[in-house]
Amino acid sequence: MLKNRGEDAAPTTMTEQPRGGDLRKGRHSRLNQIYLLTSVSYQRRPVFADFHLGRVVVNAMRHHDLAGNTETLAYVVMPDHFHWLLSLEGRFDLPRLMASLKGYTARRIKERIDLGGDPLWQEGYHDHALRRDEDVQAAARYVVANPLRAGLVERLGDYPLWDAIWL
Repeated sequence: MLKNRGEDAAPTTMTEQPRGGDLRKGRHSRLNQIYLLTSVSYQRRPVFADFHLGRVVVNAMRHHDLAGNTETLAYVVMPDHFHWLLSLEGRFDLPRLMASLKGYTARRIKERIDLGGDPLWQEGYHDHALRRDEDVQAAARYVVANPLRAGLVERLGDYPLWDAIWL
């Protein structure tokens, strides 16, 4: 149960906005919980429009699957962000999982392109724990349909950086 301590209190005014990491204070990730994770590139730079750089992110996700940390249910890597629907399986909690993925991808991508001293990723990430009554397949369809909604392709099969266990 979450306890409301002073430093975890919600902002008191409209001008007081919580930072990405502040939103997760007092929250705990759970094994075997299904999460929808989203992370955005710094200043929404379209780094992953380059297929090979997008594959770096996909390979990092697959690494965590093979290591037993996650079971990927669906993902899509868009030009400036990714969505990853997963079951948290292993020894990593969400903050450690995302730090690992973002750190690894940043190092590999900075070996290939010059980001001009900028980071690859914006700070933080968004996570949504799916409740038992939520339709996981509907969440997967939402994830993989991102390229269609963004107008990047007319057919899902034409977009190279997605997968889902049901499709």
